[in-house]
Amino acid sequence: SIAVQLASKLTDVTVIATASRPETRDWVLNLGADHVVDHSKPLAKQVADLGVGAPAYVFSTTNTDDHLAEIAELIAPQGRFSLIDDPAGLDISPFKPKSVSTHWEFMFTRSMFGTADIAAQGKLLNEISKHVDIGTLKTTLGENFGVINAANLRRAHQFIESGKAKGKVVLEGFDAP
Repeated sequence: SIAVQLASKLTDVTVIATASRPETRDWVLNLGADHVVDHSKPLAKQVADLGVGAPAYVFSTTNTDDHLAEIAELIAPQGRFSLIDDPAGLDISPFKPKSVSTHWEFMFTRSMFGTADIAAQGKLLNEISKHVDIGTLKTTLGENFGVINAANLRRAHQFIESGKAKGKVVLEGFDAP
């Protein structure tokens, strides 16, 4: 949800999002996607059928291992592929013929390793905060189940497992020790 907004509001790329239900399709369109393809069906043909050309950038947030072959087929030669999830294995050899670069992003790399550019994390977060404050970026809150307790945790978990969630599912009232 945030990636769609960042790409559509802060760049000039054509944003192709994925969704498999009418309500999630509407969700990503309202967040700024130019096109939506169904991730439960073969992606390469759907993207080709859009007539916008092969994407130079592909960002995968979940189930990368399920879609890697399709991504390798649909991405443009010398494209850039980025992912944030944790597939059990990641064989990127199908990217070789197209010279696709692969970027695996992890939010905590700078802080975990004390990288030389650690201050960039704060700058990025401040920039995002500014865009939220002025309304360029919208919250991705989907459902708030209230204070954390066993009943609400169970309800939230059932909702996520139902496959009907979109956006973030929130529980409140976590007290720091």
